[in-house]
Amino acid sequence: MPVENGAPPARVQAAGWGWRYAGRKRPAVSDVSFTIEPGERVLLLGASGAGKSTLLAGLAGVLGDADEGERTGTLTIDGSAPESRRGQTGLVMQDPDAGIVLSKVGDDVAFGCENLGVPASEIPSRVAEALDAVGLEVPLQRPTKALSGGQKQRLVLAGVLAMRPGLLLLDEPTANLDPEGVAEVRASVERVIEAAGSTLIVVEHRTPVWVDLMTRVIVLGADGGLLADGASSQVFAAHGQALADAGVWVPGLEVDLPQLAAVLPDAAPVLSASGLAIARDPRTAASNIPVQAGLEVQVPRGHATVITGPNGVGKSTLALTLAGLIPEQAGTVEAAEPLAGKRGRRPFRWTSRELLTRIGTVFQEPEHQFLKQTLRDELAVGPAALGWTASRTAAVVDDLLERLHLAPLALANPFTLSGGQKRRLSVATVLAASPEVIVLDEPTFGQDRRGWIELVALLQEQIAAGTSVVAVTHDDGVIRHLGGHRIELVPQEVRA
Repeated sequence: MPVENGAPPARVQAAGWGWRYAGRKRPAVSDVSFTIEPGERVLLLGASGAGKSTLLAGLAGVLGDADEGERTGTLTIDGSAPESRRGQTGLVMQDPDAGIVLSKVGDDVAFGCENLGVPASEIPSRVAEALDAVGLEVPLQRPTKALSGGQKQRLVLAGVLAMRPGLLLLDEPTANLDPEGVAEVRASVERVIEAAGSTLIVVEHRTPVWVDLMTRVIVLGADGGLLADGASSQVFAAHGQALADAGVWVPGLEVDLPQLAAVLPDAAPVLSASGLAIARDPRTAASNIPVQAGLEVQVPRGHATVITGPNGVGKSTLALTLAGLIPEQAGTVEAAEPLAGKRGRRPFRWTSRELLTRIGTVFQEPEHQFLKQTLRDELAVGPAALGWTASRTAAVVDDLLERLHLAPLALANPFTLSGGQKRRLSVATVLAASPEVIVLDEPTFGQDRRGWIELVALLQEQIAAGTSVVAVTHDDGVIRHLGGHRIELVPQEVRA
């Protein structure tokens, strides 16, 4: 594949580089120095909040000016500021919605090519090639808003691959993908960089997926600088335990958590449905196509239920339906009698206050549930709605901040957190209200090793205390350590 706008960047250099967002006391990343030669493939690791995404944004030239934050040191691509190299740099951000521009799949993939001035006759073949590379098999006219989270992840990657950049920056590119999608994306990235000779930098907690493709591992320190830099085999062999203690997922190093026992067949359900059909939004014409029909669902009380299946099969839709946030298209979700609200046993009919104490939901996109200006205030929303005393609220909020390594950020704005920190906060906001059922969509997305262990341990404690947990996940570790009961969805041919 030829590279647009000349050869790929010859060299990526950082010399004492750092960035502090406006309004934040601590820098997001500081004192980083390295040189990456053309064609190198770098796995960029570090604890959640160490500044990995900020560094990628700096390399992509999208951090903004002095009003957005303060930079130190220098960061260059082929001797020039990253802002002057945007046409040669492709960035896939952690949040796929932030990378989607247009309303139709085909138009969105073509957008970058059009901006680069790629000949119009060449763009359709690039679009088709990129969609095929990431395994997104949907019509070009499919509305982007109708895609699942995993499909959006593939779409954004396809748009960047179609540009054939010389420097490819990937921030958690497989976070919301099913195992087949992970393998497809990994293979497509390898094909693109080998054909184009591109330099590759990947931020990814799933180290085993990428480690054999990489020529180098760079690990950012949580307090600035680098923890390690070198060939992957050397870095993990020499610093494995220290890196694990710092939050890095080290290949082959297992976590020390118990695996929950299987659910007995006669366990009483807390939520159930028969002949259930679900759609992403049955109330709107654009999104009322059923993704699943004829489902028989049982969620056992006081246990964990994991919902698994390939991207686009309706996992998030089922979770939101069980949580009472979108209506059933056919059939009825019913809660057990002790959980029923004043309006009956159907969660969709309950008031928001009734849902708050009965079924708490953690959305796939953490930002969709943030309401306040600080983490502390965000965590107090549920307790305040329930009328708890100030002392009781403070005790719960302080405990969650400490458990999930968020205490130093208690007064920060939730929207300035890293992706992993946002996910932990979103889970904590639901736990703060102590609902009887918790529904989580990809609860361990973007987590470093320490954050993952704390989240899963906290959920195990909730289950031991009698809380019923429903988790949509592709994470084998979550399935292994939480999944006492499993609902596996498969693609269906269903019609409205």
